[in-house]
Amino acid sequence: MRRSLALTGALLGAAALALSSCAQPPSPGTTASGEPSASASASAPGGGGDFKACMVSDSGGFDDKSFNQTSYKGLTDAKAQLSIETAEVESATASDFAKNIQSMVDAKCQMIVTVGFLLSDDTLAAAKKNTEITFAIVDNNDPENYPAAKNLKPLTFNTAESSFLAGYMAAG
Repeated sequence: MRRSLALTGALLGAAALALSSCAQPPSPGTTASGEPSASASASAPGGGGDFKACMVSDSGGFDDKSFNQTSYKGLTDAKAQLSIETAEVESATASDFAKNIQSMVDAKCQMIVTVGFLLSDDTLAAAKKNTEITFAIVDNNDPENYPAAKNLKPLTFNTAESSFLAGYMAAG
């Protein structure tokens, strides 16, 4: 039984890899439908020297092996691959959130990403106060309050997809 389950998992994994490698990647500056994107020239690699992206962690820090760490990796990858300017600040406690977000506003960031639902109130307040800055928050979506701030975008993960696959494997 155990061997059959392992073999089934291996076959499904191999099939998924094989099928996903058949698709052509989209060319830079196009949408999923193949049409040119409106921001194609703004997002071209190497052209981001005048763009500053910033990040504020929650109290877990940048090495929490979770949302903070993966978000920080995205920031450092963007800096390396797109030549953008970055800044980041780690929060030690919840009392740091508002002042850390404000420090990124003061640092003239065009985009500020906050990580974790604990920062939601402070992020929303900063987004409403600083409408010229784009804000994003990882792992939180407040459908009642976020529409009030057009410059705040929630970044959530569709855990239902991976959970479905894990359940399907377990049932097999």
